[in-house]
Amino acid sequence: MKEFYRLVEIMDILRGENGCPWDKKQTLETLKSSFLEEVYETIEAMDIGGEELKGELGDVLLHVVFQAKICKEKGEFDIEDVARGICEKLIRRHPHIFSDVVAKTSEEVAENWEKIKREEKLHKDRKSVLDGIPKILPPLLKAEKIQKKASSCGFDWDNPNDVFKKVEEEMEEVREAVKENDKNHLEEEIGDLLFAITNYARHMNIDTSEALRKCNEKFERRFRYVEERCDMKNSTLDEMDNLWNEAKKIEKITQKNKVNKN
Repeated sequence: MKEFYRLVEIMDILRGENGCPWDKKQTLETLKSSFLEEVYETIEAMDIGGEELKGELGDVLLHVVFQAKICKEKGEFDIEDVARGICEKLIRRHPHIFSDVVAKTSEEVAENWEKIKREEKLHKDRKSVLDGIPKILPPLLKAEKIQKKASSCGFDWDNPNDVFKKVEEEMEEVREAVKENDKNHLEEEIGDLLFAITNYARHMNIDTSEALRKCNEKFERRFRYVEERCDMKNSTLDEMDNLWNEAKKIEKITQKNKVNKN
């Protein structure tokens, strides 16, 4: 903990009377975009691990200390209050560890967590189970969160096959909207389709945001392969498609070799 309090002291100096002009100028509002950027960089570093992840976690920790310092100056709370609050919350929401409640499965733990959460002061005034879901969440993540909350009340399909039928139904409605040539209706139906696919992925224990992130990386990797091997402006689609398929084959061989080594 020695280094943590050293970080707190450094932030006190940076925000102090003779501190850094840039650090002294920052507010919670001005830190929002950089904080979000650091979180995304940390998520990316989680795939790499090691020194990369350590560095990004340090940047996130800096933001926590930075924001707590600003709030201390406003007379609201300090970093000790932040730590105390999360410690008390963890103990309160883990009665199967710190008390005599029995919860043998992760599902039982999650159910107890939600029950305890609803009784807490900050959540008692919520009228809907959907209250408290951040409005700023990325759409895919928010869709998944909404579905999980609704499911906790029993508003959900039991069989993933039924969910997949809904995906097929929404796909057909997209086709119908295309025929109508109504952009607003098409947008609505595509939204319904994305929501249904997210729901199916949830039932199959697939994180849609993570799946799409990996898909983006795969596309980028293959596109760069094509880009490096042809003149994109003067090549035909067939020529580029052949290189794309070549990239796919190389990936499959590389993946197979990794599996065989393990």
